[in-house]
Amino acid sequence: MSALGPLLPQLRTGVPGPASRALVDVLARHECPAITARRARRASALGQADDDPFVWEEAAGANVQDADGNVFVDLTAGFGVALLGHRDPRVVAAVHAQADRLLHAMGDAWPDARRIALLARLAGLAPPGLTQAILGLSGADAIDALVKTALLASGRPGVVVFEGAYHGLALGVLGLQAYKPAFTDPFRAIVHPAVRVLPWGADGATVRDALADGQVGLVLVEPIQGRGGMRPAPAGWLAMLTAEAHAAGALLGVDEIQCGLGRAGSTWAVTHDEVVPDLLATGKALGGGLPLSACLGSREVMAAWGASAGEALHTQTFLGHPLGCAAALAVLDAVEADDLPARCTAVGARLAAGLGQRGLAVRGRGLMLGVRLDVPAFPVARALLRRGFVVLPAGAGEAEVLGLTPPACLTDAQQDAFLGALDEALAEVRA
Repeated sequence: MSALGPLLPQLRTGVPGPASRALVDVLARHECPAITARRARRASALGQADDDPFVWEEAAGANVQDADGNVFVDLTAGFGVALLGHRDPRVVAAVHAQADRLLHAMGDAWPDARRIALLARLAGLAPPGLTQAILGLSGADAIDALVKTALLASGRPGVVVFEGAYHGLALGVLGLQAYKPAFTDPFRAIVHPAVRVLPWGADGATVRDALADGQVGLVLVEPIQGRGGMRPAPAGWLAMLTAEAHAAGALLGVDEIQCGLGRAGSTWAVTHDEVVPDLLATGKALGGGLPLSACLGSREVMAAWGASAGEALHTQTFLGHPLGCAAALAVLDAVEADDLPARCTAVGARLAAGLGQRGLAVRGRGLMLGVRLDVPAFPVARALLRRGFVVLPAGAGEAEVLGLTPPACLTDAQQDAFLGALDEALAEVRA
């Protein structure tokens, strides 16, 4: 696949094929059974005896090739990471060049040049005033840093989140998710105790009441919910949240880990609503395929940490990893050089129009779209996979929303082939 251009699906075997099955058998012997859904679990839970994952072998652009040589079109961008496309050549070149010079530095002790360059670059691209950052390796890292910063800056432990929220599953942020109780319930005794969950789109009076006792230091929101169902914030809602938070002495933090860096049609989704937050978390696409994230904040808010006395209060061994920082610099260059927000807007508009022509309700912006179905989304996603398209359900419960977060390099031909496959998949599931 490496030497070829954008491809439509090419299936040589069933999905999963024999090579994937054999590899998943090895996986079953050595990976915790809670991580990857496999035949034995699916057979008992859903009555499906043939539901192993396929095993990724290679990816380029919007295409993924599995261990059996099957080629798929990826409409998830690998959980939103491959916004530029899998293995973007600019990112690959930057990583190769950095690997020849320096693989690892020493975090908070002795930084490397790429980390410094990335911090300066992020400050130039961030919403106004968010000129300082804490780097991490995952979205959960960025949210962890955001929550810690808000506590230090406000002196208050309380956090307001919203129904459907998903901010990662690491222990420090687990209590902030309001997507599925099953993720939190087993660990309830040791998760953040001061979290208040409000309805998505809660009115001003409801928000004001939640903040009235002066215990909340942070209102945390996704400008567009991802896992919670691809739901954009209602018009004017983010501005209201900002005003209510500030009036109550709390900070507004936004989770742009999935919707940021152009995916939603603007470099930062929150600026669509002309809102400047106090803190912003970014990740996924930032590393171009390498693990990297950041919590951005103003100089005044970040000053709450105080100056380092030689041992940082918040750090990790791989803080500002040189390879990830080099990749991120290439990503940020591409965001501007390619006018990525405009590209996402155009590709997303064409895709949404095609879905609308089929009478399907579509919500979201840019290349962060949710398709509301009249049947559960999981069997539709499985039917699409058998036709060579990788998609994921979104939303809790029956998850009747099909989430689409494809790479910005998705071609017209790939879109049209997907729409045709979706027609077939829906007919199959409805039958």
